[in-house]
Amino acid sequence: MLAAGLAAMGLPVTERDVARLLEYIELLVRWNAAYNLTAVRDPVEMARRHVLDSLTLVGHVSGAVIDVGSGAGLPGIPLAILCPERSVVLLDANGKRARFLRAVKRELGLRSTRVINARAEAWEPPDGAAVTIVSRALARLRGFIEMTRCWRGAEMRWVAMKGKLDRIELADLPKGFSVADVIQVSVPGLSEERHLVMVTRCL
Repeated sequence: MLAAGLAAMGLPVTERDVARLLEYIELLVRWNAAYNLTAVRDPVEMARRHVLDSLTLVGHVSGAVIDVGSGAGLPGIPLAILCPERSVVLLDANGKRARFLRAVKRELGLRSTRVINARAEAWEPPDGAAVTIVSRALARLRGFIEMTRCWRGAEMRWVAMKGKLDRIELADLPKGFSVADVIQVSVPGLSEERHLVMVTRCL
């Protein structure tokens, strides 16, 4: 199912990529029993609702990626597996989740991935590089921007992964920010709406 879904999404993957994604799902199932990382328990649904959903980002992010409120490593870990040379930061304030993320990084050999156990408001990315800040099921759009608005960079943009669009939420942005684009994406096997909301600072 996972391989078929990746093919349907047009993602260029190898057998090794699929094997590593399956290994990630196996780790998630194992750790979830004790750490309660996700309400989804079925590995098949994890593949569909978590992994394939996360990979709708491929082709829509540029530069280094910071996954804010990474939780179980979504969307950062699937993205890091398919794009191993891309710098990916998994940022989460919860110690148990950070331990899981470090274990996944170690087990899968994700050398370009960093795990940061900190609140977004108390951490700042290195300056100078192009950065895409992503979130999935973290907070309403305004809250996501508020917790990272102090971060500065020459090229920085925000991508919020959303389901059905809330027009009021899209309009409720902090001063100095605007929605640059909204991209509808689809996940094989899921009928629910999925959108990527792109936000930038106003010039």
